Parts: sequence; structure tokens; C-alpha cells
Amino acid sequence: MPSSPSRRGFIAAGSGLAAATALSGCSALASADSGPDTLIVHTQLGTTAPGSATYTAAVKAFHEENPGLRVKNLVNGDDLPQVYETSRLARKEPDVVMVNLYDKTLAWTEVGATVDVKGYLDDWGLRERVLPEALDEWTDGKGRLRAFPYFATNWPVAYNTALLDRAGVGSVPTTGDQLIGAARRLRAKGIQPVTVGGNDWTGQKLLAQIVQTFLTREEARQVYTDGDFSGSRGAREGIDYFVSLRDAGVFADKAQGLTSDTMTTQYNTQKAAVQSAMSSALAKVPAKTAAHTTVGGWPLAPGAAHDRPTILRSYTLIGFWISPNGVRKLPAVEKFLRFMYRPDVVSRFVTESGRDMALVTDTVSGDFPLVAEAQRLGDRVGQALLPDLYVPPTATQPLITATSTAFTRGTSAATVRSALESAYRTA
Repeated sequence: MPSSPSRRGFIAAGSGLAAATALSGCSALASADSGPDTLIVHTQLGTTAPGSATYTAAVKAFHEENPGLRVKNLVNGDDLPQVYETSRLARKEPDVVMVNLYDKTLAWTEVGATVDVKGYLDDWGLRERVLPEALDEWTDGKGRLRAFPYFATNWPVAYNTALLDRAGVGSVPTTGDQLIGAARRLRAKGIQPVTVGGNDWTGQKLLAQIVQTFLTREEARQVYTDGDFSGSRGAREGIDYFVSLRDAGVFADKAQGLTSDTMTTQYNTQKAAVQSAMSSALAKVPAKTAAHTTVGGWPLAPGAAHDRPTILRSYTLIGFWISPNGVRKLPAVEKFLRFMYRPDVVSRFVTESGRDMALVTDTVSGDFPLVAEAQRLGDRVGQALLPDLYVPPTATQPLITATSTAFTRGTSAATVRSALESAYRTA
């Protein structure tokens, strides 16, 4: 695991954020002054995030069952970690935080911004509700459980078979050569091949997946922990493979400037034939496009460390973190989390919102066929390592900048390696 910043470093970083988050942070600071019967929950569910409507309905049902308790939600989008850190510096943070394990949040438990919840998970009898893989991912190197796991995600590759057929591509490509051949045929028909947000986190994840083509999970973990992309033969070969695909025209035009929104728009409107899409994006694919979409893995090169095309899986998409303020309201927190962990509530997120869960459930996303198809992939695909848990938090944004460099056609493999390694030197 990467070393976490010191408490002094956290405070210094938070002070620098105070001005930038003053407007959104004020509500959190003011609202945290609440009584023991009001639970303040800081969440990303309430924006356009899939599952927001289900969460709102679940909170309403919780109120009906617990008339003496009130859940008050503070809603933020991508800036939630910054807003939370600002409120924590003033010791007026919300009681519970619903956010993923990524970037800044990796350090929260280490520096005391949130608490180890392992004891609460056991005391409240909820351990058996959590998938073992989820517990592993949410547990840090010192055995602390950072949060109660909740949302997970599959991250397969979506292929528009109608567009492939129009271009004369007989089947979904499973090798690099087949992918290059398919890209040429698609371009000849005016269709973008693989759309990707080369200027944001979606491109970063796809790049990391391709880099791992010749790496075992253990080797990939080491590379993304220390940032040595030159010393590892497998990493060098993976970057070479990526560059060969890029310069053969596999990725959409000007991929280095595209974002996740551009990517999903190109795929959903059938301007592009392929995208690497997490399950929340698959849930939003329009029925017309979904009708001729199949999901699978990323094509491999000869000599790959994997024997099947790869996907990404993660159990760290959203968890329930407990803050130091929340510890003072444990009876209310316990009631809320027991309610949210109930099988009927969990099933609602699957059926109504197409969410994958980090909890034990037999419910399938019937109204979201691509999500359900991804859930059924099983061992027909291999699994690459999602590097989020191993990248030092301060390297996360520099890696996205390096990703844009990597997706720029003509950039050499050596330059890509240097850009990736520079992100770690900056950290």
C-alpha cells in the first residue's frame, strides 16, 4: 500500500481547499450542528449518479420505520472529498459519508478523518452480508476497515455488434490483431472504433488495463505502487502494446482530449463501436443501442499474462464511512446501516438502478440487460488489477495528465513511460 500523508499534511492540504470549497462547504459546516436524533449523511447520491432516486426512496422508508430519527443529506458531486475535508478541519463534519475509496479518501482513516469500522461491522452482525472480496479491498495495510462496503462495479468492454457487422467485422475481436483489423474496417465506414475519455479517469483505467497485458496481478500491484514502468519488462511490453494499438488507429480521433461524457455520448449515439464501460455507464445505454450490444473483455496480445480477454472489477465504488462526529451518534448510525444492508433495500438498488453491490445478493438487474450480462461474464473473462488502491493519492491527478500524453498519437513508448513515472516523482 502507498504510504499515507501525515496528519499535518492533511491539515495543510485541507487549509488550501477551504477557499475553493467555501460555498459548498458552508452547508456541511452549518448542518453538522445537529442533535442526536438527526443523522447527517454526506453523499453523492442525489445528483445524477445512478441510484440517487432509489437512495432517496430508501431514506423516506427509513423515516417511516424510524419516526424518532431523521436523516439529513448533504449532496456533493466529485468535490465531495474536498468539502468533507474542509468540514472535518472545523470539527463539524457530517456523521456518515457515502463515497468511493479513491485518491484523497485512501488516507482518511490513516489520518483520523474517519474511523476504523471493523469492530462495528462485527458488533452489528453485518460481516456475513459483505462479499469477502469487498472486505479485502476496503481493509488497509494495517488491518483497518475503512468503511462499510456497499456499491461495486463490473467494468467490461461494450461492443456494438450492429456497427461491427456494418463494417464487415465478423465477430467481436479477442486479439490485438483482430482489434486493429476491426478498427481499419470501422474507419473505412466512417465509424469511430474505441471511444475513450483519454483526458480523464476513464482513459487512465483503460490505459492501466492495457499496460497489464504482460503483468500478473502481483507484478501490476508492484508497478502501480512504486511507479516503475521502465524497470518492469512486463510494463514496458504493455506500454509498447498500447502504443501499437493507438498508432494503428484503434482509439477514437483526438482521444487525448475526450472525457467520460464524450465517450458515453459517442457510444450511446452509435458514433463509436466500442467502449470500456463500468456498469453504471452500461445501465444508461439506450435500449436501441443496447439491443445490439454485447459485453466482453479487452483483446490480448500474443504472450499475454492472461489467458482470456480482461475486464476490471471493483468493490470500492461507494461505502459508508463513519466520521469522529458519527461515533457520538452510534445508535442512530447502527440503525441506518442495518436498514441499508437489509436484503430488500439492497435488491432495490439492483433492480431499480442497475447497481452492482459489494454485498451478498441473488438479485439480478433484469431491467438493465447489459449490467446483467456483465454480471454473468464469470470466468469467460480474465481480470486485470484496478490500480486505485495502490497509486499514491498525490499521484492520481498527475497520472490523468500523463494519460492524455499517452493517448496522443505519435508519442513514443519511452515518452509514455517517462510521463507515467513523472506522476510518481511529483507525488
